[in-house]
Amino acid sequence: MLLFTATAMPVPQETELTLWEMIIKGGWLMIPIFILSIIAVYLFFERYLLLRKYTRTSSSFLDKIQDCIYAQNIRGAIQICQEENTPMSRMLVKGLFHTNLPVSELRAMIESSANLEVSSMEKGLSTLATCSGMAPMIGFLGTVVGMVQAFYDMAMAGNNVNITLLSRGIYTAMITTVAGLIVGIIAYFAYNALTARIDKIVNHMESTSAEFMEIIYELKKQK
Repeated sequence: MLLFTATAMPVPQETELTLWEMIIKGGWLMIPIFILSIIAVYLFFERYLLLRKYTRTSSSFLDKIQDCIYAQNIRGAIQICQEENTPMSRMLVKGLFHTNLPVSELRAMIESSANLEVSSMEKGLSTLATCSGMAPMIGFLGTVVGMVQAFYDMAMAGNNVNITLLSRGIYTAMITTVAGLIVGIIAYFAYNALTARIDKIVNHMESTSAEFMEIIYELKKQK
């Protein structure tokens, strides 16, 4: 009678990579990607909080301005705008200081002030757009560098090629690509979210300036 003894095959132990270990394996190209991620996150929250503050305009703001103008209380209207301290109120202050000008010149002055306010709100958006484009490019550069490293290790190993030997280059190639795409997607989303909010504020400024000009026009007709 033949007895067969079963030999237990060694079970490979599963090891999980931590986030820090993945970053380390990504190589030095992870440093600029990390810097771009910090810049993108900072710009998004700094602009978002500022724009959120600008959208909190009282619904009765323009009515108060109108009442002050009809009561010939331009100083009171200016004070209300200064207390509001938003791009729209700063735009109206410019017009209130020059209500004696012709309507066409007053409209041009308000439009010039509005353009300056919009330019101020868009500050940092070009940098955010740069982050959204540059991060994936650095990630793809990591892919090329990783592949070059893998082929170099393969060439130096000669006939002793194995997957462990190639892992360094493959890690660099894959991890930098993933990190670059993640940062790029986040920055791109942040850029579009801020742009949409700025467009909303600009539309509100345009409608408010049109109503303000109507008030000034009616006031001049009464004179």
